[in-house]
Amino acid sequence: MIDTIIEILPILIPLILIDLAFRVYSLFDLYKPHREALLLNKTVWTVVIALVNFGWVIYLLAGRKDVTLID
Repeated sequence: MIDTIIEILPILIPLILIDLAFRVYSLFDLYKPHREALLLNKTVWTVVIALVNFGWVIYLLAGRKDVTLID
């Protein structure tokens, strides 16, 4: 059992780090001043990104919109 876990760790650790990096990027992207959240408000998107598996993918594909500032 432990031998199997040790064999899987070299594959699993990079995947976990990539997932964590995308979650952090998505959270920073969500709270940029020129971002507008679609479908849900920013608080709900924060929970989805932080807690739902691949919630960051849903946000990046369907939950964001650039707001252009016109002077």
